[in-house]
Amino acid sequence: MSKIPFFTTTLLSLFCLLAVAFTTPVADGVDHSAFDKLLKKHVNAKGLVDYKGFKADEKTFDQYLNMLSANAPKSSWSKQEQMAYWINAYNAYTIKLILNHYPVESIKDIGSKIKIPFVTTPWAAKFFTIGGEKMSLDNIEHGTLRKKYDDPRIHFALVCASISCPRLRNEAYTASKLDAQLNDQGKDFLNNPAKNKITKDAAQLSKYFDWYKGDWNDNGQTVVKWVDKYSDTKITDDTKISYLDYNWKLNEQ
Repeated sequence: MSKIPFFTTTLLSLFCLLAVAFTTPVADGVDHSAFDKLLKKHVNAKGLVDYKGFKADEKTFDQYLNMLSANAPKSSWSKQEQMAYWINAYNAYTIKLILNHYPVESIKDIGSKIKIPFVTTPWAAKFFTIGGEKMSLDNIEHGTLRKKYDDPRIHFALVCASISCPRLRNEAYTASKLDAQLNDQGKDFLNNPAKNKITKDAAQLSKYFDWYKGDWNDNGQTVVKWVDKYSDTKITDDTKISYLDYNWKLNEQ
């Protein structure tokens, strides 16, 4: 068998590599593994946060936030990739907001410290940038997630750094696991007696079900149907529903 010249084999190898590069799909979305590691390190099983620990790892945390800032979701991303991005961004920037003002007893205390005209709540403050656009937490929740994706389960995942919020998951949301993660958050939230107290005859629900009643009633759904989807104790239209007071104390370990 005649030998193939070295130059020819090199060219063949290069062509093979190029062929693989052009035929292998490029993954969309961003890598949330850095946030995942921080959540596993600084958030316990109850969803309580070690803000001092996050403060100690703030350099690493800021690198993740800078990556989010520079990589806004694209239309080519799947719905799951986009939603996972925005949920992680909301939770991460909420933690960053607390760190910026730490120590605080409540996120609502930050509102009184904001000295920006027409901005009276921490959720309205545009303190970060995504894709070159100054944004607030309200922009993510109301202007993007609620407006664009029409999935009330986001309310089980967005965490406003307060005791009455859903549990902050000690893992990042990812496209491949998003549906299971949101359903798990719903089960955890509805069956936590600190968040919802449910019996067949009377249900004391989180204020979330009052504040976002329009979301829960969209697409032929109702608050009762959503509760029954995740609660171990089922209710009916005859169940007396009231809403618990909201505890804004910081969700700190």
